[in-house]
Amino acid sequence: MPRFSTLDDLDVTGKRVLVRADLNVPLVEGRVGDRTRIERGAVTIEELARRGACVIVLSHFGRPEGRRDPAASLEIVAVALADALPGRKVAFAEDCVGPVAEKAAAETRSGGILLLENLRFHKGEEANDPDFARALARLGDIYVNDAFSCAHRAHASTAGLAALLPAAAGRLMQAELDHLARALEAPARPLAALVGGAKISTKLRLLGHLTAKVDVLIIGGGMANTFLHARGVGIGRSLAERDMAGAALDILSGAAARRCDVVLPVDGVVAAKLAADVETGTVPIEAVPSDRMILDIGPRSADDIGRRLDSCRTLVWNGPLGAFEVPPFDAGTNAVARAAARLTREGRLLSVAGGGDTVAALAHAGVLGDFSYVSTAGGAFLEWLEGRTLPGVAALMRG
Repeated sequence: MPRFSTLDDLDVTGKRVLVRADLNVPLVEGRVGDRTRIERGAVTIEELARRGACVIVLSHFGRPEGRRDPAASLEIVAVALADALPGRKVAFAEDCVGPVAEKAAAETRSGGILLLENLRFHKGEEANDPDFARALARLGDIYVNDAFSCAHRAHASTAGLAALLPAAAGRLMQAELDHLARALEAPARPLAALVGGAKISTKLRLLGHLTAKVDVLIIGGGMANTFLHARGVGIGRSLAERDMAGAALDILSGAAARRCDVVLPVDGVVAAKLAADVETGTVPIEAVPSDRMILDIGPRSADDIGRRLDSCRTLVWNGPLGAFEVPPFDAGTNAVARAAARLTREGRLLSVAGGGDTVAALAHAGVLGDFSYVSTAGGAFLEWLEGRTLPGVAALMRG
């Protein structure tokens, strides 16, 4: 892939470094809930502060749609960010451009950290307005983008700002790009992709792109039902997009032409409804009762996938294989996740996962820390897998 600058290429001592982080974290009863994004973003911020930079952090928070909204203020996040940076204080400015921000930025000393107010309080952020980008640029000497999760948006802080200042990728952005490149651009083969989730319609482009990239395409979740239906398999009352049967057959035909092996469930766990206390059964995929729903892959399917992964060297995972949120319909996803984690620990598999419910599913299986890399990027991760150009990444490239 084209080269991008990293923190290793920067002399930051005494410089004002604008760091685009993703601090868009959930709040639970007025407090920060999941701190994963904050903790991952803190790595770059801490390194820059340690190297003597004046660190000025930019982020969005929620969807205030260009209006100042106290409920979407980043001030509450400043406390959580400081907690992730032991021994350091985090100052907060009540705006991200203009006199308030400029004064706060000027007062930030070497090794200091300043968090600016929500970028999306200004319409110019999401519009990638040049004047707004220039107002941000006046606050710093160097720009560092550490928000891969926002890189699929051509906003002022992700695309416009990179053209105005010397630009580099932060450590989180660097790790994301490096792992994705290893997984899809120059992978060790055989390369497998596991794609789950509910709807084929939301992942048509992804599936089509992957059939040209991977050796094995494993399909699970509700979208597998659509493929089974397209093949004439009775799926009872299972979730499926029956009107997408033609698209499913096109994907299967394209995969065959590209010698991509498509793996579908050979058995399933069925029930009358999705509930924890419901009576379940495991049946061959050709024997799903007309009044039952497929809610998870069965043990034969999990074993089949595990055997296939055993012969692979790279895995890209996006989406669960069943309704993992409601036990016992988590068994299939858990089994495959643990098999991939074991192969990764043994050094036999590079495993990269992300998007949608994938992070939650792997955490539920207890293997989140065992994969080679797990992205929290969501939409950006999915668009990268689809082969799209991400504006925030393209802005960093040096050709």
